Amino acid sequence: MSDSHDLAVDRLPPGFNRLAGSNLAAQSAEQIALAAMPMVAVLTLHADASTASWLQVTLTLPFVLFAIPVGMLADRWPKRALMAGAEAVRALALFAVAGLLMAGRLNLAALGVLGFVAVCGTVVFSVAAPALVPSLVPAAMLARANGRIELARTIAFACGPAIGGALVGWTGSMAAFALAAALSAMAAALLAGVAAPESVARHAAHPLRDIAEGARFVFHHPLLRPVFITQFVFTMAFFMVIAIFVPYAAHRLNLSAQAIGLTLGMYGAGMVIGALLAARILARWRFGHVVATGPVCGLAGGVLLAATLWQPWPALAQAGFFLLGCGPILWVVSTTTLRQTVTPPTLLARVSAVNVMSYGARPIGAAMAAWLAAHAGAGACLLMAVAGFALQLLCILQSPAVRLVRQPRADDTSAGLEPA
Repeated sequence: MSDSHDLAVDRLPPGFNRLAGSNLAAQSAEQIALAAMPMVAVLTLHADASTASWLQVTLTLPFVLFAIPVGMLADRWPKRALMAGAEAVRALALFAVAGLLMAGRLNLAALGVLGFVAVCGTVVFSVAAPALVPSLVPAAMLARANGRIELARTIAFACGPAIGGALVGWTGSMAAFALAAALSAMAAALLAGVAAPESVARHAAHPLRDIAEGARFVFHHPLLRPVFITQFVFTMAFFMVIAIFVPYAAHRLNLSAQAIGLTLGMYGAGMVIGALLAARILARWRFGHVVATGPVCGLAGGVLLAATLWQPWPALAQAGFFLLGCGPILWVVSTTTLRQTVTPPTLLARVSAVNVMSYGARPIGAAMAAWLAAHAGAGACLLMAVAGFALQLLCILQSPAVRLVRQPRADDTSAGLEPA
């Protein structure tokens, strides 16, 4: 009797489940496409490590350029409509890549432009989805709902690179992009069934005032500010690795396209394990300890990847990517829940956008990798990434966020802080 009662209490609303399904389709589309693009650039269009890194810069620029404007729009307009429109645009861009491949007309410039357009869809989804979740589930279920969202995302991270690598290696690149485009179209269709109460449109005096209000809230908040800084540094270090890993794996580790996809897929496998354990860990561990787990695992994973410079064993790279997925997914679930509980609903999309702006570290990390790869080789990129992972751990250990005993309430941001 009690088990069935608990199941009923813990059941998430149908509208949220459709959002989670849409998230799975959208994230799968993103991961398949993002895995296929550098493989096509390196294996088909013969890009070197520096060129592949500049492609990564192009694929990450939308987070810098559009996250804040999208956050402002998502606090004013229906979030579901914004997300569905963005997924439709991404589907069209990916279908265009597949068409150019079929016609034999794809080049690096076209791949970069269409990839840039496709990633714009990712930016909209990344900003709007976390701001939509609190309108679909009660506050007491936010951690569980965020865990479900991240589980869907982690499945995509686990399967997407492996599927992308397999399709590129076995059937050609066109099939990978066609599948990714179809998944984006499916994500847009699933969003049509998400019924969520939308906030009344606000009439702000000026868009810049809207943007400044969200940024001011984050950078003056004692818990959110160090979380942003830590995430920025982690993302920069991680994308130094991502930018050079495909050519590094192909030339240094002698991996095939399928093996590269499998290795990158270990990142997603770690995320799946972390997401499956997230609710149990959050229930048993101190909230601050869960927050710190991601940065700790980030440093450990970076060290394992750098170790392949001396021992070029694929297993070391796979273990490194696994840790980079497993620990940081606990970071995402815990810090997303933290952000949702301490932020007023009218600010949530803009605050979410500021968080997504930390992805602006992606082009910075990729550009640093491009420069280092050209002047000092891929090995220097891995060593610099280790330094970045060490720095992000120091950042979070200096913050009050790691001293939180429990999830804080919206009306008391210092509740649950362990004495210093």
